[in-house]
Amino acid sequence: MTLTTAARFTGKSVLVTGGGSGIGRAVALAFAREGARVAVAGRTLSALAETVALIEQEGGTAVALVGSVSDATDAARLVEETVERLGALDVAVNNAGVLGGMGPIADIAEEEWRRVIDTNLTGTWLAMKHQITHLRANGGGAIVNISSNLGTHLRMENLGAYAVSKAAVATLTRSAARDHIADGVRINTVSPGPIDTTMSSRPGETASDKADRMKSNVPVGRAGAVEEVAAAVLHLASEESAFTVGADLVLDGGVTA
Repeated sequence: MTLTTAARFTGKSVLVTGGGSGIGRAVALAFAREGARVAVAGRTLSALAETVALIEQEGGTAVALVGSVSDATDAARLVEETVERLGALDVAVNNAGVLGGMGPIADIAEEEWRRVIDTNLTGTWLAMKHQITHLRANGGGAIVNISSNLGTHLRMENLGAYAVSKAAVATLTRSAARDHIADGVRINTVSPGPIDTTMSSRPGETASDKADRMKSNVPVGRAGAVEEVAAAVLHLASEESAFTVGADLVLDGGVTA
């Protein structure tokens, strides 16, 4: 599913964290289709290599970078390696995240709480910290963070740790956007709702069961496509959104309308 044939990012270098599957892979492919050189980062080389291969099959340029954004050394290195291997960093998309901490707030194990917060929130902060430092020293650029409609816009039972982490990402984005727009770094958020990935599936649920659940729970009648999220990310990263700073674009088919 390709939503655009434009070439808004020709000559640009883009770093996408969590680029080995799902939304991150779709975002990386979308940037490459619009002319960007793409660094896909994540913890699993085999998954990243698949994304790189898909981009190269379409004639694009991509590299795989293994690392965890929740590790300060890795977060810095991902920026350094992007610049070394692609020649620059113009756009960063912080998509790396985990779904965890399931259960009532009082019953979440401390180590699981820390795992979710360390990856989703602290990881996003560490990634942005090093991305912004590079961008403001090199003429500016754009950052798009992936949050969720869960958190700021919606709460659900037994997903408190995830919701807290994603609400914090949205607030972090707005704070960073105000702090660094004068540096030429423009920062926004995309907050997806139910998207057609493994993360939105329930244990043991069939594709038919999931489709029926989405039809009942989502006003538009279906889950979103990863390509639709990618289109929103590219819009916010492009010059079309030059006046958009600190926005939180919710894509959830009307769930929180």
